[in-house]
Amino acid sequence: MPSPNRGEVWIVDLGMAAKIRPCLVLNIALEPQDRVLVTVIPHTRSVQGTRFEVAVAAVFLKPGVFDTQQLVSIPRVKFVRRIGRLDPDDLATVEDAVRFWLGF
Repeated sequence: MPSPNRGEVWIVDLGMAAKIRPCLVLNIALEPQDRVLVTVIPHTRSVQGTRFEVAVAAVFLKPGVFDTQQLVSIPRVKFVRRIGRLDPDDLATVEDAVRFWLGF
């Protein structure tokens, strides 16, 4: 079973309506007593221009944004394969947008 880590981008099956798409892993490492859920932000090519979208230039991603308004926790079994890892500056930019969206 895959073991997604914070800052990695995985292809994830988000269900029929949301499709299979790249997602950024946000949660910290899981411990054995934790639920087997992973919190992600989907990457989308449908850019709306909101203040909660973060564009990241990475060779493993097509042009688009991580939409921090679409935070979701999903079972680890929905993860298909790892496609890359964000560099620390890009991850920090996404984290800032999440904090802004959640009012932290």
